[in-house]
Amino acid sequence: MNTPRNFDLQAIGEHLAELAQALTWTGTALQMGVIVACALVAWLALRRLRGEGARPSLLFGRGVVDGALFPALLLLLVLTARWALAPFMPVGLLRLAVPLLLSLLVIRIGAGVLRAALPASRAVRVVERSLSWVVWVGLVLWVTGVLPRLAEALDEITWTLGGTPVSLLAIINGGVSAATVLVLALWVSTAIEQRLLAGAQPGGEALSLRKIAANATRALLLFVGVLLALSAAGIPLGALGVLGGAIGVGIGFGLQKLAANYVSGFVILAERSLRIGDLVRLEGFEGRITDIHTRYTVIRALNGRESIVPNEMLITQRVENASLADPRLMLQTTVTVAYGTDLEALMPELVQAVRAVPRVVPEPGPTVQLSAFAADGLELTIPFWIADPENGQGNVRSEVNLAILRTLGARGIEIPYPQRVVRQG
Repeated sequence: MNTPRNFDLQAIGEHLAELAQALTWTGTALQMGVIVACALVAWLALRRLRGEGARPSLLFGRGVVDGALFPALLLLLVLTARWALAPFMPVGLLRLAVPLLLSLLVIRIGAGVLRAALPASRAVRVVERSLSWVVWVGLVLWVTGVLPRLAEALDEITWTLGGTPVSLLAIINGGVSAATVLVLALWVSTAIEQRLLAGAQPGGEALSLRKIAANATRALLLFVGVLLALSAAGIPLGALGVLGGAIGVGIGFGLQKLAANYVSGFVILAERSLRIGDLVRLEGFEGRITDIHTRYTVIRALNGRESIVPNEMLITQRVENASLADPRLMLQTTVTVAYGTDLEALMPELVQAVRAVPRVVPEPGPTVQLSAFAADGLELTIPFWIADPENGQGNVRSEVNLAILRTLGARGIEIPYPQRVVRQG
């Protein structure tokens, strides 16, 4: 392992002196005015281009200036102004504004892509802050002239791996290149996924097919991105054969569950046995499928709880799907009336009352069945069907019970109370 030489502090001092002289020149105020004018032009142009009422996006953000397109357009205008003013005056402030805007653009793109690709991840905010710190620290080192000397020092720290010398600078460059390529791959795959899933109806076959295409596209782009990142880092792709064999052994032993979940995710989407929007029950947990990822499926219960289910469980275990062939679901309620009640006249009225409930479908219509001769009265079971179980079951059952209660009250029929006879011997 080789050690670096000391920094050239004299060169750094000369660079800082030149920077201070450029910023204290009398034309600095004019350059500041030029930057403000460029910012105003960029804001007006993007506001007009974005339009009123547009949804927040990576390029425009929520208020134009917080998107990635604003620093990009401002950077272009500042570069144009610097090129136009350079023959007539020093442009130290404009030259300083270029890396500043470029750093802001990198942060905006990186943070926006991560938020769009991983909206539910709690680690995204930490990664955003880390990215901001790295970019701003790199900017300070570059402006002060320390970064080139630091790069020279890092290049002198070398190791020998497999007979090939590898420097610390090459490792850092490879990491930066890999991160850049992966962010671009995530950006493209997220844009393609949003375009594919736009307009698809939940529960339809088209949504499952589009989800397959989106997941396959993301996996392919990330795979290509990793290969390009490794190539940019100077790692020969031919050496990946040994690595691929090691990964295969790892999957065979320790990662087989993870691999099974990924394969199961594509099988679920391909078979369309479970679709986004279906109402399912798994191990006593009932809810609607809100998303199917390559590794897991999200099931949201009607009370707001969400369950993250590995895809392998949905393949190997029994799953009740209430929406597979027909979204209609049968519910039922019971009521007890007193012995001696004229059921021949009451039953049609109960059917009409239940049929009048808005969410009860007319076909198959509700029925009334004498299910038991109970100890306290005649027990009536009333099955009925609904077509939108995702909107809740307890609320429609309550409406049906209220309709039954109103019908019984209108005919003067009371629900009998339990009666017990106590005998003393």
